[in-house]
Amino acid sequence: MNKFITRAFGAASLSALALTVSACDSATENAAEKQADNVEVQADTVRDQADVKADKMEDKADTLDTKMDGVDSNAEQSMENKAQGVRDQADAKADNMDAKAGAMKEQADKNN
Repeated sequence: MNKFITRAFGAASLSALALTVSACDSATENAAEKQADNVEVQADTVRDQADVKADKMEDKADTLDTKMDGVDSNAEQSMENKAQGVRDQADAKADNMDAKAGAMKEQADKNN
């Protein structure tokens, strides 16, 4: 019984070692994934910067309508629309960057 257990643990250890070695990423794959991660961080930065800019635009828009009647003035609405445009453009750019990063990671996985 002890021989069986010893052999079973030995085989399991070898199997685990083989999986660990095969799961190791190459230096090239690690570099590609790090580059893709950097692109994702840049995409987040694009979104964050656009939000800051759009928030400032919306704050300014609020000052353009001095009436508290619940209806936006044309100037306020125009500025808010521009702010939304800033967000939409940044989101589209960041989405493309995220897609590029995803493709980079897939390619790195295929090359490994």
